[in-house]
Amino acid sequence: MKNSLVLIIIVFFVGQVIGEEKLEFNRDIRPILSDACFHCHGPDEKERKGGLRLDLETHAYKAGKSGFEAIIRGNAKDSEIINRIHLSKDDSEHMPPPESGKSLTEEQKKILAKWIDQGAEYQGHWAFIAPERPEVPKIKGANHPIDAFLQNRLAEEGLRMQVEASKEVLIRRATLDLTGLPPTLQEIDDFLADKTDFAYEKVLNRLLASPHYGERMSLEWLDLARYADSNGFQSDGSRDMWLWRDWLINAFNRNLPFDQFTIEQLAGDMLKNPTDEQIIATGFNRNHRLNGEGGRIVEEWFVETVIDRVETTGTTWLALTMTCARCHDHKYDPISQKEFFEFFAYFNSNEESGVLAANGKNGFNTPPFMKVPSEDQKAKITELDQNIKDQERLFKSAEKKMNEYLAQWIKETRDVLLKQQNDSSQAWKELSDETVISKEGATFKQTENETWLASGKNPRNDTYEIRSSIDSKQLGGILIEAFPHKSFKQIGLGRSGNGNFVLTGLNIRLESKKQKTPPIVLNLDSAEASFAQKDYPPSQILKNASNLTKKNATGWAVHGFDSSKSKSVRAMFLAKTPIEVPEDAELVITMYHKSRFTDHNVGNFKIHYTENTDITLDGGSNIPKEVVAGLIKETNNLKPEERKTLDNYFREKVPNPVSIAKTNFEKSKKAKDAYMAKVPSTMIMKEKSAPKDAFILNRGEYDQPTDKVARALPAVLPALPEGASNDRLGLAQWLVSGDHPLTARVWVNRIWERLFGVGIVKTSENF
Repeated sequence: MKNSLVLIIIVFFVGQVIGEEKLEFNRDIRPILSDACFHCHGPDEKERKGGLRLDLETHAYKAGKSGFEAIIRGNAKDSEIINRIHLSKDDSEHMPPPESGKSLTEEQKKILAKWIDQGAEYQGHWAFIAPERPEVPKIKGANHPIDAFLQNRLAEEGLRMQVEASKEVLIRRATLDLTGLPPTLQEIDDFLADKTDFAYEKVLNRLLASPHYGERMSLEWLDLARYADSNGFQSDGSRDMWLWRDWLINAFNRNLPFDQFTIEQLAGDMLKNPTDEQIIATGFNRNHRLNGEGGRIVEEWFVETVIDRVETTGTTWLALTMTCARCHDHKYDPISQKEFFEFFAYFNSNEESGVLAANGKNGFNTPPFMKVPSEDQKAKITELDQNIKDQERLFKSAEKKMNEYLAQWIKETRDVLLKQQNDSSQAWKELSDETVISKEGATFKQTENETWLASGKNPRNDTYEIRSSIDSKQLGGILIEAFPHKSFKQIGLGRSGNGNFVLTGLNIRLESKKQKTPPIVLNLDSAEASFAQKDYPPSQILKNASNLTKKNATGWAVHGFDSSKSKSVRAMFLAKTPIEVPEDAELVITMYHKSRFTDHNVGNFKIHYTENTDITLDGGSNIPKEVVAGLIKETNNLKPEERKTLDNYFREKVPNPVSIAKTNFEKSKKAKDAYMAKVPSTMIMKEKSAPKDAFILNRGEYDQPTDKVARALPAVLPALPEGASNDRLGLAQWLVSGDHPLTARVWVNRIWERLFGVGIVKTSENF
């Protein structure tokens, strides 16, 4: 972009300021006719007089209603327009009519006559005429080709160039223009000290190589694209588009050619095997507002989004205000409503809804978008993908042994059920040889009912430790049973002033009596109580598992217990999967009372344990009756529906190698989803597999389609380049084809405006 800039400026500028001996319609004639004649003989059909139209070549040579030829090429003397302008003002046929308030000077009359004698050649609007490369004037002392053109024109006007600015002014201008920052004192001193002929060129090269160059040059593009990391409607919620912004800055800093720069922004996704960078570039046309309001109409906002792209593209590359043609043809506009919607059709097939999507695991952005991980993130994603493959392999391997696992579970569970039926006391086993101590100084003694009663000191927040031998091959959970006692106030269950307690934490573990090995902790998964105070369920204890000593914790409380209706309160705490009990293991249970309520410690209790996790508070099985019916049957006698019931229950409710492997597989996928949610994304363009139909919309309204239209370019502009596809990619290639009369002019004018404050055309957004 940097290297081609000077040449484009020369071509543009010369087309505007270099005069020729032969008169030009746009430069010399159109201003005269526009001011004095077009009101009555121009595009406004309602105001047109005598059937004569002078603004179009196709009409100007025709005879008016009077039968006279207004313009005869090469013959001003017999051209009616010349005769009329030389009539006396008192003559009713004098043009322009005196009542119009318009008049022509003698010089203007001579120019019109000379133009007709030269052949009366018309020109279209100057902006639609492709610029031609002129020869650089040979001007002595010109430092630059642009200076040569300027000095040549100034000489014609009797003016001179100003003297060259001082070095201090030059470096300040250049640094501000190219980086948006003032030069440092050291940079000024270095430039002043450099006496070589190329000192200024060195400064420019340094500035062009600065990362701030891309930041400064991108500002105008950010404005044109309406860049923002928010959606622009209602509460103006966040979105991420900074990856496109960074692409834009980098494009300038790596000197991406302007044609590639344009094509990638408008259609990078449609290039053959596009890179991530080329797809990110298409964010240019995704910076529009997105409506997330509740009353929005999706179809309406899809249309508004497409129209936004038409207007933005037209303004950015064509400097055409195409908006008016959305609703109707305009007498002064070179683009018709039909052509507007033909242009609309190029942007009508993006894979999007047109409205703000609900934020979820994809973050803030609305599809289509793409994730853009860093190199470190790519490595982590590869690791997560490999873990997913490994877990999927383990899951499939476990699934192959499903029948084996099911048969083993049926046998083991049947044995437990039969044992429970024969001896219900074995469901919850009592501790034996246990010891109970208070960490804060309370005293415990065992009652005649084999409960443990606390007495003596009642600490503010006590911690109990219970140790016991265990006569089981596995441990599935414990049950704490609290009893009232006459020593407690209100004959409650706890030692507080109101007879309440708040148990906030449990730690259940197996410790080796002989070997110094780490304890085996029983991870609790569920909790249930026969009675619990409102808002103080035993499940709260599970939530505190990660911080058992946290102060002011909540837990299981029993305020409101009625001892006349029940002799005790029970709460069971079960693991999802039992743990194996080593031969020399000792069961250790720690009970925590860390609530904000003073002295709320359990007062009189007994603890039981169980081998399995399919158990109720009363010691029965919590397995559904229909499953129990199938379990107690001989396997060979099971009906197909009974076997299916057992299979479904085992898969869904019983921890088993298959369900564990499945859980691990699902966790691995969720882990990747969670990580990908943190990977930055950016909204992009993505073409539908089949083009979406486009229609002329009556008065531009989304719900009033009329005639169907195909993709096509305005007639006033060139056709697509030979071989270009009639789609968004072809449109982008058309803009930078080299034959296009507007793109180079528009952007040179913007650059001129940026550097000198005012464009060669002052209305840089509208040619």
